[in-house]
Amino acid sequence: MNTDRRSFLKGMAAMTAATAAAALPIEAGASEIPSAPPEALGMLYDTTKCIGCKACVVACREANGMPTDTSGWGGGLWDAPLGLNDRTKNVIQLYEAADRSSYVKKQCMHCVDPACVGACMMHALTKNPETGVVSWNGDSCVGCRYCQLACPYEVPKFEWTAANPKIVKCELCQHRYAEGKGPACCEVCPRGAVIFGKRGSLLQEAKRRLRESPGRYVPKVYGETDGGGTQVLYLSHIPFEDLGFPRLGETSSAAATRAVQGTVYKGFAAPLALFGIVGLAIFRNRRQEEAS
Repeated sequence: MNTDRRSFLKGMAAMTAATAAAALPIEAGASEIPSAPPEALGMLYDTTKCIGCKACVVACREANGMPTDTSGWGGGLWDAPLGLNDRTKNVIQLYEAADRSSYVKKQCMHCVDPACVGACMMHALTKNPETGVVSWNGDSCVGCRYCQLACPYEVPKFEWTAANPKIVKCELCQHRYAEGKGPACCEVCPRGAVIFGKRGSLLQEAKRRLRESPGRYVPKVYGETDGGGTQVLYLSHIPFEDLGFPRLGETSSAAATRAVQGTVYKGFAAPLALFGIVGLAIFRNRRQEEAS
């Protein structure tokens, strides 16, 4: 009886300490709204310049050592992905309507305040404090796939068929930076539809184009403030919602999550109360079993 009680209390103490430790970083960051690093890198994509050649898709695949994806159209003969998946980090899609059409490039948006990073309990997804690039670390990932559920752009993809699965997403070809190169997709685009640079400069360029050609575009830079802002920015002649982009407010979902967590875990009251209730129930049941 006494041994069981001591073991139980030790277990409860360990669980409480672990919960309190886990709550610390949440409380510390609950009120902080991140902004893009001064040297944040990103891309600007202009739908009016894209001709749908998909050279960027091929270049991305080669630069990142990705296998071909023949699951799309072409009867398995063509490397023609229809969307982002565990073999495709960058894709060109076609929007068609009765009176208008447009190509659109999809990849990780490298959000200023990424929902995927906020959702990852093991910190396998992190945002570089200097470049702002969001990357994945397989040594920390437990495969929970919360990042997939959290991302408003449905970017992270899980390797369901792999023995040692990864989370697959664009990392802005950061492995090429040491060689003085940027993302492969930007390097090969024959029309300059997607360009690489610092987010601040790209935002200025986007606003210049809007100012000088107001009739050419929807009067908005997507990603400037949407969902807290992104480092991949878009200009379009088609409403962004028609191209598959979510309509988001100026606050990121990660910020909303932190606010809720900051309240729930304030002073560790919620986890301590929870484990206290569970502990009392277990102890009461054990006493009842021993008395019977």
